[in-house]
Amino acid sequence: MEYRQLGSSGLRVPVLSLGTATFGGKGPLFSAWGQSDAAEARRLIDISLDAGVTLFDTADVYSGGASEEILGEAVRGRRDAVLISTKTGLPMGEGPQDWGVSRARLRRAVDDSLRRLGTDYVDLLQLHAFDASTPVEELMGTLDQLIAAGKVRYAGVSNYPGWQLMKAQAAAERHGWPRLVAHQVYYSLIGRAYEADLMPLGMDQGVGALVWSPLGWGRLTGKIGRGRPVPQGSRLHETEQFAPPVDAEHLYRVVDALEEIATETGRTVPQIAINWLLRRPTVSSVIIGARNEEQLRQNLDAVGWALSPEQVVKLDAASDVLPPYPHTPYRQQEGFARLAPPLV
Repeated sequence: MEYRQLGSSGLRVPVLSLGTATFGGKGPLFSAWGQSDAAEARRLIDISLDAGVTLFDTADVYSGGASEEILGEAVRGRRDAVLISTKTGLPMGEGPQDWGVSRARLRRAVDDSLRRLGTDYVDLLQLHAFDASTPVEELMGTLDQLIAAGKVRYAGVSNYPGWQLMKAQAAAERHGWPRLVAHQVYYSLIGRAYEADLMPLGMDQGVGALVWSPLGWGRLTGKIGRGRPVPQGSRLHETEQFAPPVDAEHLYRVVDALEEIATETGRTVPQIAINWLLRRPTVSSVIIGARNEEQLRQNLDAVGWALSPEQVVKLDAASDVLPPYPHTPYRQQEGFARLAPPLV
């Protein structure tokens, strides 16, 4: 297993990490993803550790806290051998203090997560969504206090707009507080919007990407393609309403390229899709999920080999789309880079 620095921090993480949204299986969304109990979770973690995967990602909202509880039970007795990342900020109840990242909510949420996980610290705390109601100084000052108290080792965000991430970094810089070092983002061959703004920001600010849904919400499993609609029993029938949208022809074009390369390499479509992501700038770790041991072992085989330059070019071309405004004009104007003054 290869290990990389998480952004500009000193924390070294494996290039593959295990997502635990399949642990617990409570509620309409998470029950469709998986229903691993503590015994199965322990087995998946055993396999992961044997392969060198030491980072396990969860969130308080996953199955209403059950994912954290099961993860904590599964790593009991070997806490020093693992890295735990969790997330908070999404609603955990109906009350006005049950969502967001105010000082009061964040302190209580961290304590609740530590209790469920059965540990006195988390290696990485990520803010699960942007909370416009909390001033950035309050947020970053609270993270500073949690880190100073030893409850949190490093902090990051998830699904953040770039301008808010930059405001948080600027506040940390002004006050001498710890900077954010991670951004958990959606990124895949059929979802490359991350590259337009967030990737350059990550490169500039030392923020490493932890990639969620590298298989495009289950669309890049090899089961869907031209003339092959979503199969019966697929979780997409129940969860597609939550999925990032994708144009059908774009999906088929990407799958066509993946299947050609699968024939050339003897690798599976998911393995190729994950391997492509590992070559992208700013990516520190790709979060893989698994409902069972077979899926986990297949995803773990996405590392230890490399796509050829020609295969990377083929995937780049098949998955490429014009970025949104204001980036689009630069791509459309041939020779812009030659004619325009240098950007500083």
